[in-house]
Amino acid sequence: MASKFYAVKTGRNPGIYHTWEECRKQILGFSGARYKSFATMEEAEAFIKPGENETMEVDEDTLTAYVDGSFCKDNETFSYGMVIVQKQQDDLYFARKYEDPDLAAMRNVAGEIKGAEAAMKYALDRGYKKLMIYYDYEGIEKWCTGEWKTNKEGTRAYKAFYDEEKKNLGIRFVKVKGHSNDKYNDMADMLAKSALGIGDGSFEPKDGDQWEMVK
Repeated sequence: MASKFYAVKTGRNPGIYHTWEECRKQILGFSGARYKSFATMEEAEAFIKPGENETMEVDEDTLTAYVDGSFCKDNETFSYGMVIVQKQQDDLYFARKYEDPDLAAMRNVAGEIKGAEAAMKYALDRGYKKLMIYYDYEGIEKWCTGEWKTNKEGTRAYKAFYDEEKKNLGIRFVKVKGHSNDKYNDMADMLAKSALGIGDGSFEPKDGDQWEMVK
């Protein structure tokens, strides 16, 4: 009997394998491979089963948000930047700086976590039922789905926040490559930097956490 079950969610041939060598053949050199080992077949099957994020149908009533984080090592502050993309209206811009020594140890990732939380809260506060979050650090999704362990207080709090929000909100995560000239990801990045006072002057504060683009 196999001591471990190797589940390949994304790879050459997704499935459950009984040896690491079999699993390795499916993921080695495969971009975006997703896999994990489990002690039981039930856990492995649950992992490769499509989750709510993957099966959520996107429609015109789905809110789209791009989030990113930044960190200033000089004073150990961090921030998030968020772009709410609207089809029929002007896009909205948000950013906020945080001073939290414990979370600051996670540097810019702490900011991106706060951005994801801000996107969920924004969606629920305005009555949306579905949310697409575009992010560039893979933990933003994998801590929520359980693919990554939440070993720190900040990640445990984030997972708990997500678990509560998803009771009333469909949430789908989409990873984008950071600093790859993705328009909205670059905007979210610059908003986060602007909140720390290290932006390029393309955004300025408007009201509370809301910012506006400088014409």
